[in-house]
Amino acid sequence: MTSYQFKAVGQDGRLRTGSLNGESEKKVIAELRKQGLTPVYVGTKPQGRMELKLPKFQFGKRKDVLFFTQELSTLLNSGVPLDRALAITTELTTRAEFKAVVNDVLRTLKGGRSMADALATKPEYFPEFYVNMVRAGEASGSLGAIFERLSEYETTRDELKGYIISSMVYPALLSVVGVATIILMLYYVVPKFAAVFSDSRMKIPIPTLILLQVSNAVRAYAGWMLGALAIVGLGFRQYISTPDGKLWWHSFTLKIPVLGDALRKAQTSQFARAMGTLVANGVPLVQSLGISRAIMSNMKMSGTLETVAQGVKRGEGLSGPMTRSGAFPPLLAHLLSIGEETGRLDAMFMRAAEIYDGETRASIKRFTSLFEPLIILVLGVAVGALILSMLLAITSINEVAV
Repeated sequence: MTSYQFKAVGQDGRLRTGSLNGESEKKVIAELRKQGLTPVYVGTKPQGRMELKLPKFQFGKRKDVLFFTQELSTLLNSGVPLDRALAITTELTTRAEFKAVVNDVLRTLKGGRSMADALATKPEYFPEFYVNMVRAGEASGSLGAIFERLSEYETTRDELKGYIISSMVYPALLSVVGVATIILMLYYVVPKFAAVFSDSRMKIPIPTLILLQVSNAVRAYAGWMLGALAIVGLGFRQYISTPDGKLWWHSFTLKIPVLGDALRKAQTSQFARAMGTLVANGVPLVQSLGISRAIMSNMKMSGTLETVAQGVKRGEGLSGPMTRSGAFPPLLAHLLSIGEETGRLDAMFMRAAEIYDGETRASIKRFTSLFEPLIILVLGVAVGALILSMLLAITSINEVAV
């Protein structure tokens, strides 16, 4: 028998903590439910360090918002009143900054404003998408279900984002280490090797001569090169922060072989999941398009949604304007056409999100499977050429000696 720490909410809405012996977490949870308690946490960690298990790649504000959403979903679906659920969430929140945010939301709610209006006072934590979902839940009387959907949405989106980041870490690290290795060899190793030829009148092989000149240039102008790179980098960053520059950059990234396809599918998945969540909860279609446009990160793709919204306003439906936009994969428009015909547009949006989640992962995997060998090949050729140049010089010395 193992002793499990727990936090649970009673039928009176009060939070209870303690320990309970059991063979497994599932049996402890079942026992708590028999006692009329709704488990919030069950685990073997000491009580002072209790925390919910959260998805990977969740940091800072996003981690806090996901914790908040999961807690409210659990409590509201257990019948706990909203104000009491917020008070309990405040007690469970460990980060002082976010605790103050939840307290402010609770005070605004007690002041007579709606939950959506209270959340809207903290836009840095709760974006327009989140607030509109909560507003739709209040209007339909299904706030608990809305928070459950929001929790699923945030979790799924962050899992996909985490997969993309983790997949790109190794190729990026490989590139940085490879380039750094070549620069260090040119800056430190080659000059020491060149000292052998400083007092010699022997003819230096052309590849070795080129290598020595490149090394001398790196040593002589390293500071200027770094400065120039820094200026170019800052200038480029400044340019892509402007509307025109951002539009150009987002358009360019979509045209990169293999990677552009993955980015397009990731944006399509994000758009479809947001639309499916909004439409399923009664948010008007045109308004849903506006909200989804705001949360998309690619300006090129999101810009076409204004034209799509205009088509919807003219009564053209969604699939036709989506096809004419040319920004999204063709399959999405076909799925939406079926959704419009069957009256299950929300289900088709969610189905599209699932499809493009999988295709994004496959595209990222395909990109890394091509990019990693390419990087290794390029770096191998560069290092090989460098070593070969030095070997040619050594061979020339031996020939002279003979």
